[in-house]
This record gives sequence, structure tokens and C-alpha cells, in this order.
Amino acid sequence: MVELTRLNNQVFTLNALYVEQVQSFPDTTITLVNGKTIVVKEAEATVKERITDFYRQVGLAPATVKESNGRRGSE
Repeated sequence: MVELTRLNNQVFTLNALYVEQVQSFPDTTITLVNGKTIVVKEAEATVKERITDFYRQVGLAPATVKESNGRRGSE
């Protein structure tokens, strides 16, 4: 679970396992696997870092692909 802040300053906890993508439009927009989108105050890099930290905490870090030169290894 990662703690984030909506644009109205409401803090909430998101289950990072349901995150499909994180983008900046310029606001950071998180798209979940069910298609729902959430806009947050945190920068895209901060959200990615928190999600990666969560994966490490639950033992899923080895399953994540490290980014290299801005591109993922599986692309």
C-alpha cells in the first residue's frame, strides 16, 4: 500500500498491485487495472519510487524490471 495525496489535499492509501500505469499530463495520473484513474499531487517519479518500495516490502521486487536509459528491459 502506498500513501498519496489527491489534488484536494485528501490523503489516501492505494493498493499498488492494482496500478497499471503512471503518467504526467502534467498532473500525475494513475490508471488502475480496472480503468479507473486517480490524479495525485506527487510527482510521477515519487509515485514510482513508493510503488517500488511497496514491492520490496511484500517480496515482489525481484519480479520488477529495472529501467535502463528511460526504457524498460522488456520493451
